[in-house]
Amino acid sequence: MIEIKNIKKSFGEKTILQDISAVMEAGKCNLIIGASGSGKTVLTKCMVGLFKPDEGEIIYDKQNMLSMSDDERKQLRQQIGMLFQGSALFDSMTVEQNVMFPLDMFSNLSYKDRKKKADEVLDKVALKEAHKKFPAEISGGMKKRVGIARAIVLNPKYLFCDEPNSGLDPQTSLLIDKLIKDITTEYKITTTVITHDMNSVMEIGDHIVYMHQGKKQWEGSNKDIIYSKDKLLNDFIFASDFLQDAKEMRMMQEKGEIEKNDERL
Repeated sequence: MIEIKNIKKSFGEKTILQDISAVMEAGKCNLIIGASGSGKTVLTKCMVGLFKPDEGEIIYDKQNMLSMSDDERKQLRQQIGMLFQGSALFDSMTVEQNVMFPLDMFSNLSYKDRKKKADEVLDKVALKEAHKKFPAEISGGMKKRVGIARAIVLNPKYLFCDEPNSGLDPQTSLLIDKLIKDITTEYKITTTVITHDMNSVMEIGDHIVYMHQGKKQWEGSNKDIIYSKDKLLNDFIFASDFLQDAKEMRMMQEKGEIEKNDERL
């Protein structure tokens, strides 16, 4: 679990985060959503220690990261997995070598054991057959899966995903969402996802924080969104007439006003 309390952050005279508080729960996909410039990326960078908040606390399982010693913070970072927006794979390394990289840096395992562990997580993301390929030889969706394998190879307690579906087709995006959800649930990871993908919001949004102009505007689950009356949230999530109609029909379905097999759905 990660708890953020009253986080404030400014750059010069420009205030980016205004008194943000939320709890990212273990074993759940916690999504941070909002328009560009809403502060979600700055908040995430504060959470992982890349930025220091001007005020507030960031608590990892009852330990305040901001008051940790350098050694304690280093140990914490070894429990954090990162899936970057562009996957950030090393072009000169094979898929297997990319996944082994965190083990090379932070573990004392033998080469044989590091290789075995890398192959295990590649098998987990259904990529064991691609372990000798280079990033240029695989698709965008496969690169994302390699990125996920690398992010979980050290058995992290916390996982951060930055736009995991960026640049992917809808079908591949659904596969990535399912993979992130399954890994989160199986290993009881505290997963935080920054996303603009509304399919992800509705598919895996166990807990959602919607940010608007540096403030937490709304908080709830993907089921709560259907009934939300927050205009800013609804304008963001259900931006088109089609999606607004879909929301209204889903509400009617949940209330029993139309049948679940109604052809309009």
